[in-house]
Amino acid sequence: MKEQLSKTEIGKDVLQESVEAVATTVGQVTSIITTAVKDVASAIGGLATDVFEIADGARKANEDFDGDFDDDFDDVADGPADSADVTPDKAE
Repeated sequence: MKEQLSKTEIGKDVLQESVEAVATTVGQVTSIITTAVKDVASAIGGLATDVFEIADGARKANEDFDGDFDDDFDDVADGPADSADVTPDKAE
């Protein structure tokens, strides 16, 4: 025996399937967007960490350089060498 569905039942089934399909798609898109936002935030956080580490390294290097800078000039003569004193044999 053939079961017949009423137009109302068919309409309800179409509406139900449509709502389920839309809900599934919205869920998938939301998941994609959520993952993308998380990945972008993670990348920006990593960049910020790198920038802080670079700045800290530069600051420490500058402090080391400033501390050694005065000592480097103790070995230097008061003025430039006379050009007559510099010859290719003496330069080596």
